[in-house]
Amino acid sequence: MTFTPKTFRIKSFGCQMNVYDGERISELLTEQGLAASIDGEDSDLVVLNTCHIREKAAEKAYSDIGRLKREDGSRPMIALAGCVAQAEGAEAMNRSPMIDLVVGPQAYHRLPEMLARASRGAHPVDTDMPAISKFDALPKRRRANPSAFLSVQEGCDKFCTYCVVPYTRGAEISRPQADIVAEAQALVEAGAREIVLLGQNVNAWKHDELGLADLIRAIATIDGLERIRYTTSHPADMTDALIAAHGEVEKLMPYLHLPVQSGSNRILKAMNRSHGTESYLRTIEKARAARADIAISGDFIVGFPGETEEDFEATLNIVDAVRYASAYSFKYSARPGTPAAAMEDQVPIEVMDDRLQRLHARIAGHQLAFNRSTAGRQTKVLLERRGRLPGQMIGRSPWLQSVHVETDAGPGTMLDVTLTQAGPNSMTGATRQEQAA
Repeated sequence: MTFTPKTFRIKSFGCQMNVYDGERISELLTEQGLAASIDGEDSDLVVLNTCHIREKAAEKAYSDIGRLKREDGSRPMIALAGCVAQAEGAEAMNRSPMIDLVVGPQAYHRLPEMLARASRGAHPVDTDMPAISKFDALPKRRRANPSAFLSVQEGCDKFCTYCVVPYTRGAEISRPQADIVAEAQALVEAGAREIVLLGQNVNAWKHDELGLADLIRAIATIDGLERIRYTTSHPADMTDALIAAHGEVEKLMPYLHLPVQSGSNRILKAMNRSHGTESYLRTIEKARAARADIAISGDFIVGFPGETEEDFEATLNIVDAVRYASAYSFKYSARPGTPAAAMEDQVPIEVMDDRLQRLHARIAGHQLAFNRSTAGRQTKVLLERRGRLPGQMIGRSPWLQSVHVETDAGPGTMLDVTLTQAGPNSMTGATRQEQAA
């Protein structure tokens, strides 16, 4: 392929970090003079920003590559980016010859140079993991959604036995506080009302003896910023200072995503998780003491090698003990090169399916109970997008609930709402005008 692309489309898979990276790649390409294609139109360049955490996400990316071939036999230039690119490197091109270039998540700031080489017929691969200097090469944030992602920390030093992140994202690196605050300021000037701080282990952020609580307090001083959130946290890095910030920083939302992964200490040890259920529950107690209305979210893996029915029952027990407002749960997926992939006693898929359904049901019950507990509350909802019905807007409550409201206000509005009705996955809200009517 020897042509210079003028339009592009980015498709991101997986976590919020990939969403953030996709946004930054879009800004980078726009800065180079490329235009984002309109929905439904063919693009000269397609960037598949991939995830390698679960097998299905990786397979979906390769399936999408095959579908990019057009009826006339032509195709766009294809860039494989993200964690699958990092893990497979040049081998990705052997698996799918349609790929024109491969770029890892720590090297996408060099994408313009790679595109120029690909336009001349080369097939460049860049999976280097330099220091976090890529952020210095990215353009200033000029547009932002009402709720905007901001990456503060990348990589992971925890080496959980099921996880590829240390191999695809590298060691833990924290961005300097001044750089983060400057980007947060730019996001607010570009229209953001809420900033979500991101990291593989976001609460491991450290710089010049400062911790995440200090960073949150610094960002909270920005005029025009209404809300702060952060994700994803590791229980081992949940400091007393960070917990205290939930009760002391008004802009920090009453929401904590704190994955436990399993309720069995035996399985947690096999996962190389540096916490046990007892320490995890103590952290939850501290968080609720600091902020009584805090919503707790979590992650779970079912069917980890060697998991017995007793281990799984322990997971159901911790779900009941915490009473999660929401949680994500997945079947264990063996990733090549991770220690867990070589473990004995792999759990049969039908057992994993059964356990996942039972876990989903238990979590759903607590989520509905939490939603019902907030019905009748007056609160502020940050409107993010239009709903399916005429005059309907969808926003987020402080507890990260999806809230449907009938209003003439547009995205980015912070609306006073009474939560009137609870559903399993969302809330209905009413404005004061609606209540008066």
